Amino acid sequence: MLWRHGQTSWNLERRFQGSTDIELTETGVAQARRSARLLASLKPDAIIASDLKRAAATAGELAALTGHTVAYDSALRETYAGEWQGLTHEEIVGRYGEQYAAWKRGEPVRRGGGELETEVADRAAPVVLEHAEKLPIDGTLVVVSHGGTIRTTIGRLLGLEAHHWEGLGGLSNCCWSVLGEGARGWRLLEHNAGTLPEPVLGDDD
Repeated sequence: MLWRHGQTSWNLERRFQGSTDIELTETGVAQARRSARLLASLKPDAIIASDLKRAAATAGELAALTGHTVAYDSALRETYAGEWQGLTHEEIVGRYGEQYAAWKRGEPVRRGGGELETEVADRAAPVVLEHAEKLPIDGTLVVVSHGGTIRTTIGRLLGLEAHHWEGLGGLSNCCWSVLGEGARGWRLLEHNAGTLPEPVLGDDD
């Protein structure tokens, strides 16, 4: 399960955070507490998280309910986006219009001179796999990270070409995506969910 952090002031301002270390707002803390109560009911076996404050604080709410120690890893941080960081969406489009358009087309772009999305997946996906391999059978790992990092990690684990990762869509604050192991590898069971997973009843289970 990959869980995005709660709201920050830069989220509200549509300001590109990247690896900038921004704290949760009061609303973000409340979101994390609400979501943690739901996720704790799944009895997760382990929690890993980005070491940036917004993810660490979100993970801490779940750890407080489960008693687990959070394993923090800088490899789970959000994409470093260089000169884009701290800019609003409008400022990015105004100053880096060509670069932004190329990124939206799915081209490999170092936004603001930062990381490629494939490089983010290169660092984050192995950490998720390493911890998933330590789980008991049918165990649950909660990964607390950031929207961009979660999307690229899901794309990598599903074996999708990087060009198609944008098709997964974003995650709202404190929402999560659920991956499970299927007969042919990883499957995306839920995406951008804010309620507990429900069994799939029908012909596609």
